[in-house]
Amino acid sequence: MIKKTATGFVAGAVMAMTGQAAFADGHGEITVGYFLEWPMPFLAAKADGSYDEALGMKVNWVSFETGTAMSAAMASGDVQLSVSQGVPPFVVATSGGQDLQIVDVAVSYSDNDNCVVRSELEIDKDSAGELAGKKVAVPLGTAAHYGFLRQMDHFGVDLASLQIVDMAPPEGAAALSQGAVDFACGWGGGLSRMKEYGNILLTGAEKQELGILVFDVTSAPASYIAENGDTVAKFVKVTADANAEWAANQSDEMLAVIAEQSGMDVEAARASIAGFVFPTIDEQLSASWFGGNAAPFMKGVADVFVEAGSIDSALDDYSGTVNTGPLEAAKGM
Repeated sequence: MIKKTATGFVAGAVMAMTGQAAFADGHGEITVGYFLEWPMPFLAAKADGSYDEALGMKVNWVSFETGTAMSAAMASGDVQLSVSQGVPPFVVATSGGQDLQIVDVAVSYSDNDNCVVRSELEIDKDSAGELAGKKVAVPLGTAAHYGFLRQMDHFGVDLASLQIVDMAPPEGAAALSQGAVDFACGWGGGLSRMKEYGNILLTGAEKQELGILVFDVTSAPASYIAENGDTVAKFVKVTADANAEWAANQSDEMLAVIAEQSGMDVEAARASIAGFVFPTIDEQLSASWFGGNAAPFMKGVADVFVEAGSIDSALDDYSGTVNTGPLEAAKGM
């Protein structure tokens, strides 16, 4: 059975929120969390100092392996903004009482987050029921965890029959390669390595047909946004400009910088970013995202986690966890 690891993790993080006052911003600096092996256009702006210039302060960058770790860092005040936090870890945190808000859609992706079954088992979508009784590596409280739960429900695999081990994607990939687990779920470079030893059950398009959406957000403590709205808006604007540059040109020069900043070789970065979509500010403010679909989707994610026993309870409504103020201000910059 799944233990309520994510809930306990967030509870501890919320208790740490008393340290929130010690923002790096007070010293003319800001600290931002991000992922390695997750190639995105903002990394080019990170490399050339665009964020420092636009914000008028030093931007420190710290990498994480999971969105749950990002939540804890924001709760403690060590990090003010997190780029590309998965919606599920964000939902887990806010459901547990952490006062975080979304300020933009960092990236939308379906093929870059999935579960992989070890080749030797010869299990595919037509025989997925055979996964019952197997051992699986899943990073709990993340987008991959949500996708895993939805896929198991779709295939009728009883969660109680599975041995579920909480592992970040790189560790899950290693466990899969060693035969220590029967299947593993993850994203980015970890997922790429998993595919060397197994096969996916559903394609991104097939998951979308089932309503399994996969997207990440830029998130921050609500108190920080309230006190530093202009800084957050400028950050969002630099990100949007980098996304626009990539959409317009997709140059080899920009890709090389993105790859270097994400700790990947160019071809691996090219393969990963090919599956990414970066919505514009106007698209994010539309009904497809924050103008309609986002909050109900997050409620659905939370309800799935409650039913699976991963979190104790869900909020009645997640619209209060979305703050479009920075996006709207960035639109006018």
